[in-house]
Amino acid sequence: MPREAELAPQIEQFIHDNPQGVLTSFRRNGMPQLSIVTVYPRDGGVGISITENRMKFKNLLRDPRCSVLVSHVDWWSGFLVFEGKAELIHSGNSDPETLRKARRHIFSATTRRRSADWDEYDRITEADKRVAMVLRPDDVYGTALARMREALKK
Repeated sequence: MPREAELAPQIEQFIHDNPQGVLTSFRRNGMPQLSIVTVYPRDGGVGISITENRMKFKNLLRDPRCSVLVSHVDWWSGFLVFEGKAELIHSGNSDPETLRKARRHIFSATTRRRSADWDEYDRITEADKRVAMVLRPDDVYGTALARMREALKK
């Protein structure tokens, strides 16, 4: 994936420190579909692992508009919402080596460790039809952003 504008370091740190999120995609009838996801900072945006057999993947193929809410673990100390279009690396648009590397990056980023057996990991993610998703936001808002701005003024 091409590298775009970077997120502010404070935003990347917030994502890193709070790896839980809610992805909103849109059903065919226009209604939102919410999914709990694990997130990580990736290529100037929010990275997420999904699978090809889930509706969120099908929704995003049809309509890449989405948002991701990332909340502080206690829910009350701030949140960020990222809005934009999903970029997907999957079996239908990527060569096997690019997809393999993207899947491995997801594992390392979300678990903060390396696999003990990458060959086994590759077999599992291929069987799962894992997809690497990146949302490079067009807009970011939320209470955590306001707190970051205030902290930078001091």
